[in-house]
Amino acid sequence: MIRVLVADDHPVVRQGICAMLEVEPDLDVVADVGDGAQAVTLTLARSPDVVLMDVQMPGLDGIEALREILRLRPQTRVVMLTTFGHENYVVPSFKAGASGYLLKDVGRAELVDAIRRVAAGESLLNRPVAEGALLLSRRELEVLSCMAREMTNREIATTLFLSENTVKTHVSHILAKLGALDRAGAVLRAWRQGLIPQTVEGAPSLNHTDGG
Repeated sequence: MIRVLVADDHPVVRQGICAMLEVEPDLDVVADVGDGAQAVTLTLARSPDVVLMDVQMPGLDGIEALREILRLRPQTRVVMLTTFGHENYVVPSFKAGASGYLLKDVGRAELVDAIRRVAAGESLLNRPVAEGALLLSRRELEVLSCMAREMTNREIATTLFLSENTVKTHVSHILAKLGALDRAGAVLRAWRQGLIPQTVEGAPSLNHTDGG
């Protein structure tokens, strides 16, 4: 059995997630809580294998709770499950050690599959590269890595010795190739597909063939 803890400050959402998971024969919801502090306390008390963590909660928010859980019980796998896809939430979550980042519009099958993958030791950050992502050139991957580090177009231009207009062009191509509507969506898809390394500190680690 995979032991799961659900942390979300909206009771209806939390109860709905629990109801979806409890019908799965290999999933056992050991606790559901409404804030980050409770998530930390009950993770230590109930020893879940996987924690589904909302980002914004009263008191201790999801990212701080994630850090505290991994400090006290590092074997716990934490998946952020939230409505917020902005890179201001995505990147700090991964820096803090999240094993995955899912939006709440995810389907039941995908959510259950994610829990099983994470519990088995797989990281959702290192999925096989999606077919469309193989079209990214080496330079686009460098720009994408800088985007994950929350750099502005001007900062990316300075770092990569490009003009700001060239950076804007690369960003547009990245969004189109990844099927993302904005920079946050591109970063989220990049994390999920393993296009950029789990840690975004320092220079990007790129092993892809140069596409141009």
